[in-house]
Amino acid sequence: MDIRQLKYFVTIVQEEQVTKAAKKLHMAQPPLSQQLKLMEMEIGEKLFDRNGKKLELTETGKVLYKKAEALLIQFEESLLEVKEVSKGVKGTLSIGSVKTCFSYIPQRMRTFRVKYPDIRFKLMEGDTFRLTEGLINREIELAIVRLPINGKKFSSINLPPEDFVLVTPKDWDIPDSIEFKQIKEYPLLLLHRVSGQGTYELIVDECLRHGFDPTIVCECPDAAMILSLVKEGVGATIMPRTTSKSFSTQGIKIVELIDCVVQSEAALIWLEERYLSKGAVKFLETFSEGMPSYP
Repeated sequence: MDIRQLKYFVTIVQEEQVTKAAKKLHMAQPPLSQQLKLMEMEIGEKLFDRNGKKLELTETGKVLYKKAEALLIQFEESLLEVKEVSKGVKGTLSIGSVKTCFSYIPQRMRTFRVKYPDIRFKLMEGDTFRLTEGLINREIELAIVRLPINGKKFSSINLPPEDFVLVTPKDWDIPDSIEFKQIKEYPLLLLHRVSGQGTYELIVDECLRHGFDPTIVCECPDAAMILSLVKEGVGATIMPRTTSKSFSTQGIKIVELIDCVVQSEAALIWLEERYLSKGAVKFLETFSEGMPSYP
């Protein structure tokens, strides 16, 4: 059994059909089916059971899939490492960022491109849960996320913590700064991750600490959508200070929270066991070279 056969097998598992797998591999179905039969003959066990049109892994197949996937990842990363020995900083650097932290990227990207003109960037946007999944699935190498994150498989560089501010419609009659307990009077639209805990839980807990249950009229993982609703007068929101400055401030007002003790924390993260490309390593270095955090 060789790397090529393992790739065939993993693709069949992911596509759940030999026909779809053959199409993805740009080969005819009969040769792929033959390779699968050869693998089963070598192992002496069936790897799949048929469930209608779909193929389902047997217990033997599940063990092989887990091992094969890890071997293919190790092979690809080893190949990348070998190729990079004699090269400069080239290729594509894939980075993910939550919208609320995107302001860390533009200036670094501009400076990085001047120093390493052969680097291309591929950017992914999503909430913290989506980006950690992207790292695990090798869709991206680095991600800037809001903490906390689940699991201990990530290495990280912590970024400066930020204060939260209240963001309201421009025409609301409200002072430039208020005590946190006054938020009780306003309908809130809060950022909420697709999965896991984050800003939403921090804000709700802070409201409870100040003795009230917040009136939450909307929750959403997208900061731009939340701010659009604020501009339309649907309600107010609580966000990290730089988040509100990352978008147009037309139609909104930034209100200081005098006694809010919680802060938003962010980090640049990557898979701790993954080989990082030269481009990724050099980009990590920009976070320890004294560059301004924000443009």
